[in-house]
Amino acid sequence: MNRRDFSALLPMLLAAPALAPAAKGQSASAAAAPAALPQLASGQYVWGAASSAQPTRISHRFVLGMLPDNLRVEAHVTFLAPGAPAEPIEHHKHSEMWFVREGTVTLMTAGVVHTLKAGDMGLAIAGDDHYITNASKTEPASYFVIAVGPPE
Repeated sequence: MNRRDFSALLPMLLAAPALAPAAKGQSASAAAAPAALPQLASGQYVWGAASSAQPTRISHRFVLGMLPDNLRVEAHVTFLAPGAPAEPIEHHKHSEMWFVREGTVTLMTAGVVHTLKAGDMGLAIAGDDHYITNASKTEPASYFVIAVGPPE
């Protein structure tokens, strides 16, 4: 997918939370009161320090903040070790897009399992249950995530 194709998808993603059905509930992390997020400005963002809930899944955040019109945006890259276990099934008020950078991942969205390889994109609309995991027991995988939606 090139930048033009990606740019054409952004307006649809930004509109998705308003068009999506109400979330089925909240994940444990969404249950906490939302912290005030910084207002984002146009410019360059570089990835931050590694964060990990488990050693087989390492993420680096580029940005987390608010866009005009009260839209929350987050972008990060995640690296999955071979055989990394699936993350817990989640759902959020925001929509998420995954762009697979390397390897093959299994993405479950709304009960449907998808196999995505490098160059593919997956989408979970706000409120849909989802998880993602490395489909390979021998090769690493990585993906870039963009999440957009209301404050949580």
